[in-house]
Amino acid sequence: MAWLTDYPREKVNWSPTIDLNKCVKCGMCMNCGKQVYTWTKEGPVVENPLSCVVGCTTCANLCQGEAISFPDKKVLRALYKKEHLWAKVTKQLKAQGKLTPANQ
Repeated sequence: MAWLTDYPREKVNWSPTIDLNKCVKCGMCMNCGKQVYTWTKEGPVVENPLSCVVGCTTCANLCQGEAISFPDKKVLRALYKKEHLWAKVTKQLKAQGKLTPANQ
């Protein structure tokens, strides 16, 4: 996936944390297309943290109880800068033709 371009996913601190005291069990997190969560009697559990798409916060944005949080994005952005990931991602996307206008 172009988000990391050859950088090991397991080295990226990016996955949700759930505060079950705030969770209202709305189930919104279970819509995650990457199956990051599993449902239990107590509510959601982060079962597959490395499946979480780096930078995605959709579940936290839609969580009714505001029970989901993520690491500080400044740390993530610092990693991208340090490892030159933005340039690598851009290069990969160009090679895949994804940065070419559709009408050309």
